[in-house]
Amino acid sequence: MSDPVASQSSAPSSPDRSTLRRLISSGDRSRDGRGRVRDMPPILQYGFRPFFFLAAVHAGLAVPAWLWIYLGGGDLPGPFAGIDWHVHEMLFGYLAAVIAGFLLTAIPNWTGRLPLSGWPLAGLVALWLAGRAACAFLADPVAAMAVDLAFPTVLALSVWREVLAGRNWRNAPVAVMITLFGAANALHHAGHLDLVPQGLGTRLALAAAALLMALVGGRIVPSFTRNFLARAGTPSLPASFGWLDKAALAATGLALAFWVAVPEHTVTAAGMTIAGALLLVRLARWRGHRTLGEPIVLILHLGYLWLAAAFLLFGASIAGLLPQSSALHALTAGAIGTMTLAVMTRASLGHTGRTIEADRSVQAIYALVTLGAALRVAAPLAPGQYIPLLVAGGTFWSGAFLLFAIRYAPVLWGKRVA
Repeated sequence: MSDPVASQSSAPSSPDRSTLRRLISSGDRSRDGRGRVRDMPPILQYGFRPFFFLAAVHAGLAVPAWLWIYLGGGDLPGPFAGIDWHVHEMLFGYLAAVIAGFLLTAIPNWTGRLPLSGWPLAGLVALWLAGRAACAFLADPVAAMAVDLAFPTVLALSVWREVLAGRNWRNAPVAVMITLFGAANALHHAGHLDLVPQGLGTRLALAAAALLMALVGGRIVPSFTRNFLARAGTPSLPASFGWLDKAALAATGLALAFWVAVPEHTVTAAGMTIAGALLLVRLARWRGHRTLGEPIVLILHLGYLWLAAAFLLFGASIAGLLPQSSALHALTAGAIGTMTLAVMTRASLGHTGRTIEADRSVQAIYALVTLGAALRVAAPLAPGQYIPLLVAGGTFWSGAFLLFAIRYAPVLWGKRVA
């Protein structure tokens, strides 16, 4: 699979030159040299801009809203009550927006085709916003489902169109994962309507997200680490992709398939433990300890460490050794929260022509999401302090995303600097 973030350079790869030459020769002056629609505001010139910003705002507000609901503040008028709304919005609201922003920016690098920009991008953003409003305020569950599923359906079709048109077959697995993620959203709604077992859609979505992190993280973490260490003149570089990586990915996919189908089975516990151990060994080969002085690289290693830890904790929780909530939040608040912020902070700088480095505010974002995830994982392990730890963890974690929204608003809404 091609490296989605392309390189350590500050700019994304442009669509192939022959495509741009054809556009110019045909008289199409509506796009600039990078394939972006000229006459639209910067926020609508690349997919990462609106979706990273909206994902951060949504995560930063939805968690406090959930804490308010959980502590007795009442329910929203939409189709989901309490925990169901929290689960749905963190997966199919926040995470779906991050995935959309990432893929809509990566796909032109993969296929050499033009990026989704301008009014078509605005339309996709509108579908995402409509889904959030429907899940919060539309009481009819069938109507809410119809509105909410429009976004993942159009996104999946867009990804497949680009992969097929660009004949980019090696990235077809990513299109499959996006399709599964959209199907998981439908299953979550169907479970609420008692059409399928509840929890099936959630597990499928988390499995697709975990496998995406294992696949994509396995490309970008060693790639960026290698670039950093090579510039620093360090002779010991991350290990190249080999049989261990293949074994880790195979074990991860198999364990997740068992978890979706039979989440409480002994075989699932064993599979999760083996996959977690292999992911941990894989991570150790990427020389993360040599990136301690470069937070924007180190955070990628920390996100992958959370992923390995989540699998190990799931193995232990299925075996009855600790609460499942700890394992679940190691995957969600820990792995997903950390890895998405790692990618968002890095890609937003690089794709707008800025220096890819973590200033103090970015380092504060990393510290907040790490502390918040750790407290949320620890909360079920300390029943007497569950509520204080829950509130503290949610506050720190959501604070990381609100700080991202504030710090990166000028970056995402402003013009490219170079």
